[in-house]
Amino acid sequence: MTYKTFLAATAVALAAAMPASASDAKLFPYHSKENYCPSGLQPVVYGGEISCGQPNQKMTYFQAKQHPVTTRHRTVKRASHGRLICPIGEKNCYYQ
Repeated sequence: MTYKTFLAATAVALAAAMPASASDAKLFPYHSKENYCPSGLQPVVYGGEISCGQPNQKMTYFQAKQHPVTTRHRTVKRASHGRLICPIGEKNCYYQ
């Protein structure tokens, strides 16, 4: 295989793989006052970077990155064994 054939085969393989990886991309809308994108495109966020494109998600990037806060009330159960006795020189402590 010659060098030119190898480059051509690599270019074809990369071109075939591009649409598959691009379809998995999550493009979030970026709301701003100014729109410097060409007509038909709007600011989008991909991986934290702002660029031009068509969003395929309803929520913004910052809404997607927010961690949902859930409050859980937890009761701590404590044993009521009495007083802990640890005599000096002994291996184990015991409750009295």
